[in-house]
Amino acid sequence: MSRGNKDKKDWRKIFALLGNLSKNHKDVLVGMVGLSVFTGIRPFISVILMGMLVDVAYAGVEFSELLRYIAIGVGGIFLMAAAEGVLVMFFNRKLEYMQEIQAQPMNQKSMRMDYEYLEDSDIHEMRQKIERFGGWSLTARVLSCMNKILTAAVTVIMAVFVVVPMFIRSSHALSAGFVGSWLMSVLLIAAILALVFVEFKLGIYFHEKEADARKEMSGYEAKNKYYLDILSGCEKQKDLRICGQQQLYQREFGESAAGTKAVVDKMARFISLNVFSQRSISALTGFFVYAFAGLLACAGMISVGGVVTYAASILKFTEGMGRFVYVLSWLEGNVDFARDYMDYMALPQRKHEGCIPMEKRRDNRFSVEFDHVSFKYPGSDTYVIRDLNLKFEIGEKMAIVGRNGSGKTTFIKLLCRLYDVTEGCIKVNGIDIRKYDYAEYCDLFAVVFQDFQVFAFPLGENVAAGSAVDRARAIDALDRAGVGERYRALPDGLDTSIGKEFEENGVTFSGGEKQKIAIARAIYKDAPFVIMDEPTAALDPESECEVYAGFDRMVGNKTSIYISHRLASCRFCEDILVFDKGKVVQRGKHEELEQQEGLYKELWDAQAQYYA
Repeated sequence: MSRGNKDKKDWRKIFALLGNLSKNHKDVLVGMVGLSVFTGIRPFISVILMGMLVDVAYAGVEFSELLRYIAIGVGGIFLMAAAEGVLVMFFNRKLEYMQEIQAQPMNQKSMRMDYEYLEDSDIHEMRQKIERFGGWSLTARVLSCMNKILTAAVTVIMAVFVVVPMFIRSSHALSAGFVGSWLMSVLLIAAILALVFVEFKLGIYFHEKEADARKEMSGYEAKNKYYLDILSGCEKQKDLRICGQQQLYQREFGESAAGTKAVVDKMARFISLNVFSQRSISALTGFFVYAFAGLLACAGMISVGGVVTYAASILKFTEGMGRFVYVLSWLEGNVDFARDYMDYMALPQRKHEGCIPMEKRRDNRFSVEFDHVSFKYPGSDTYVIRDLNLKFEIGEKMAIVGRNGSGKTTFIKLLCRLYDVTEGCIKVNGIDIRKYDYAEYCDLFAVVFQDFQVFAFPLGENVAAGSAVDRARAIDALDRAGVGERYRALPDGLDTSIGKEFEENGVTFSGGEKQKIAIARAIYKDAPFVIMDEPTAALDPESECEVYAGFDRMVGNKTSIYISHRLASCRFCEDILVFDKGKVVQRGKHEELEQQEGLYKELWDAQAQYYA
């Protein structure tokens, strides 16, 4: 694709962004256009009124008449300024809300998109680039730019409407009787146009440099945020202090800060040069404009008030052209961000959306079958799961063991349909799971992942995974997960906020307590399948023993799948699957597998020395 075609496509993203905004927030665009038109026209009305006032005063009207003109002029300017202030206030309020307007659909997209996108580093980087755009949201910046561009365009058009008729009339008069003055007028106009052209080119040059510097700055801003986040909490500082990494941190942060300063200095230099060139050209343009207007006045072609109107309108023309170039160049620097945002929002759904409702069984009996299932992650040629065939029924307690990278967690992701299989199919009650309604299928599973998350919400909402909390059921889940005693010591019970991010009275829980809360959430869901991926990794031995001892009480007659590296914890399971290189290489009870030569015995013997 050529550079020109790429630019054309990118600019379409800007208009697509505005198009999306107009679907639900037309008042914002209407307000922007109205403000642009009013702001562009208002100065000319003031200039024309001022010119008329000068002419009236120069004509020698009575003082009372002069006061009447002054009152009309001042009153008109005041009313227009007040109206513009109202429009500005309305538009700025909308701009402040743009962050939420942009974040809401983006967050909805993130929650609904295929899970594979969330683990794609390119998609992750795309979202990070959008989020670290800084300051206003992208939509607010684009709207602000469009407001300034439209204002500049209206200013230029109005200047043309005011100046051209006056120039035509004065040129005819000059050509008829003042050849020398006519030639002088042509030279002055040529000088003004030349200065406008120079300002145009310099504006493009400096803003391209500034845009490049801003892109470079975004990388440093991401690094600085990362380094500052390390110091924002105690967890990340444990390794920093114990391992003596302070000097490494200071070096890396120092280099990033130095890079930031260098880019800021570069941006400041370009901005200063741009301002200097603009003001210098503006001063020269003003000199030529007033010289030209004075020449016309001396020739009797325009009135004294006309000098004010004529000169001010030409200066507004040059000012509008300069602003148009400035903002257009600045907007161009946002094109890449608009492209990333629109491409992110346009990511297609690859996962097949089934429509068959899940069977509602009173006995909660479900059978699961992996039928010649193979899987490799998108963009990879390596199979993580290879020709997997197995069946299990509801009510069974299954443990999955194996070395790191053997496919254990991938097996769970496929079962929960975070990913779809590459080959073969997974069936529930004999039906391919891709044919089921996805939301209803997800309701089958309560999962505690190894990297579980407990959020800065009230304890009850964390357990219920929603704002509607069945308090008796939540308390029962906490008791069964072994954290009931801790709950009863809390001052606000289920209404206690977890963490102090948003509430001063929030409570900080230990890692083990958070893991128990995550287990309580799985119990509360009361789903037919309970899946636990290293559910006791953050627990002390006593708590781990407590969880194992109460496991039957926790899951009841549900199917439970338990992933662990600690083989001693697998002895309570009726069925143990041993994974190796994406295949189930052994299957059976602990007593059987312990006696067989194979991977399970190898892993058990390696760990047995640590068991009491």
